[in-house]
Amino acid sequence: MLKISNVKIPYKANEKQWKKYIFRKIRVKDIDISDIKLIRKSLDSRESPDIKYVCSFSFCAKNEDIILKKCKDVSVFKSKKYSFEYEDKLTYLSGTVSPVIVGTGPSGLFCALMLSKAGLCPTLIERGEKVDQRKKSIENFWDGKALDDNSNVQFGEGGAGTFSDGKLTCGVNDIRMDYIKEEFVRFGSPEDILTNAKPHIGTDYLYVTVKNIREELQKRGCKVLFDTKMCDMDIENGQIKGIYTENSKTGEESYISCSHLICATGHSSRETYEMMKEKGFLMERKPFSVGVRIEHKREDINKIQYKSAFEDNFLPTADYKLSSHPDCRGVYTFCMCPGGYVVASASEKEGVVTNGMSYYRRDAENSNSAILVSVLPDDIEGDDVLGGMYFQRDLEKKAFILGGKNYYAPCQRLGDFLESKASMKSGKVLPSYMPGVRYADLNSILPTFVSDAMRKAFYDFDKKMKGFLQSDALLTGVETRSSAPVRIIRDENGESNIKGVYPVGEGAGYAGGIMSSACDGIKCAENICRKLIMQ
Repeated sequence: MLKISNVKIPYKANEKQWKKYIFRKIRVKDIDISDIKLIRKSLDSRESPDIKYVCSFSFCAKNEDIILKKCKDVSVFKSKKYSFEYEDKLTYLSGTVSPVIVGTGPSGLFCALMLSKAGLCPTLIERGEKVDQRKKSIENFWDGKALDDNSNVQFGEGGAGTFSDGKLTCGVNDIRMDYIKEEFVRFGSPEDILTNAKPHIGTDYLYVTVKNIREELQKRGCKVLFDTKMCDMDIENGQIKGIYTENSKTGEESYISCSHLICATGHSSRETYEMMKEKGFLMERKPFSVGVRIEHKREDINKIQYKSAFEDNFLPTADYKLSSHPDCRGVYTFCMCPGGYVVASASEKEGVVTNGMSYYRRDAENSNSAILVSVLPDDIEGDDVLGGMYFQRDLEKKAFILGGKNYYAPCQRLGDFLESKASMKSGKVLPSYMPGVRYADLNSILPTFVSDAMRKAFYDFDKKMKGFLQSDALLTGVETRSSAPVRIIRDENGESNIKGVYPVGEGAGYAGGIMSSACDGIKCAENICRKLIMQ
C-alpha cells in the first residue's frame, strides 16, 4: 500500500476524477493502481474563487518499487499503520494488577482502552457525572441555575473536550493518530473525521461517542465510578499504595488500593495540583495563555475566506487560524469554532471562564475563536510553582465581578476595546454566551501586557485576513483554560518521582487537545505494559 500527499483537486471534483489527478502528480505511465482511498483533504481557499482541496490518498500498485524510485521528488511513500503490541499479553495478571485511572477525558479513556486490550481491568474514577446527567447540569447552569463545581464543562464524563468543537487537529505527527480517529468512528463519531485535515466531531456526536467508549470498557470488565473525587493519595516510601476518594453526592469516603495510578485529571483540577505539590511531586511552571473569545457573524467569515464563492453549498463553514508577535509576545487564535457558541465554562464558584463549542453541522449564527496571549513563567510574581494557576483564578474572579457576580460574562465590542471604553450594547453581532453578558470594558481586568498585545495583534490580523477587524465584533471574557500552567515532571517511561504514579494528558502538561491527550494516554498504557512484562 502506497500513500501520496499534496495532490491538488478542484473542490467540486468527484471520486471518478481522483485517479486522473494522482497520475498527474506522480507522472508515471503504464502503472495500474487500484483501491484508491482518500485519507486526508484540506481546503485551500487562498486563491478564491479558484478553491482546491489538497489531498492525500492511499492506493495499491503492482510495481510499488518502480513508483517509489521514479517519484523521488514527489510525496509518495509506503503507508504505515499503528498496532498495539501488547494485545492480550497481560491477561495472566488480570485480577492481581488493577490500575486506577483518575479522570475520563481522552487520555484516561484511551489509556483504559489499551490496558483492557492488554488484559487488565483498570478502575476509572470521575468526579463528575455520566455524560447524560452532566449535559443536564451544564444546561441548567447555562439557563441561570447554580453551578455544580464537580460536574460542568471542565469536569465529567469525556472531559472538557466533550463540550467543545470536538477538534481532532494536532501538531504532533504520530502513527497513533489515525488509530485514535478510527476508534472514535467505531464508537459513533462521523466517518469524515478520517479524511478531513481539520476534523471535528461536534459536541452532539461526542455525547454518544464517550458513552459508547465507557460501555465498551464496562463490557471488558473495567469499573467506572462517577461522582467520585480523589481527595488524597496513600504514599509509602516514595511508592503509591492507594487513593482516598469521596462521593460528591453523598459524601461517602472510600479507599482504593493500587500500585499503578494514572492521573488524567485535566488542566482544571486545581485541588489535585495543590495536593500533589504537598505530597512532594516534582513540578515546574510552564507557559500558558489567557485572553478572550471573539465573535463574528458566520456569514461574514465565510465572505472573507471564500469571497465570491461564499454561498457555494459545496464549501464547509469557513474557519481561520491567525498569529502575531507584537513586542516579541505571541498572540494567536485558538479553538476556532465555525458556526458555534461561546459557552460558560466555570468550574469554581465565583469565577467566569469562556470556551467555544459547536455542533457537527456548524450552522449557528456566529463563528467564534479564542484570542490568546502567551503568559511566560517570568510574568508571574513570586516563585510558587502554582503561581500560574493562581494567576488564572484571579483573572476569572475579576471577570465574575465585572460581569455582575451572577456568572454573566463581561462583553465588549471590538471597536470599543481598541479605544479602551466600555460598551453599552452590542451591534450587529449578538452574543451567544449564556446565561448572559454584561457590557463593560475588558481592559479594566486584563493585565496590561495582555490587552496591549491583543490590541496590536488585531490590526495585524486584519492585514492577514482583511475584514477581521470589525467594530461590531464581540469580545467575551475571560478565556483562561486553554492549557495547564504547570507540568508534572515524569521520566522517559512516563512515571513521576512518586513510583507507580503516571501523570498524563493536558493536566500533566504534556498535551493540548483531544488527539494529543488520547495519544499520551495510549503511550502511558504502553509504558505500563512494558514495565509489567519486564518484571
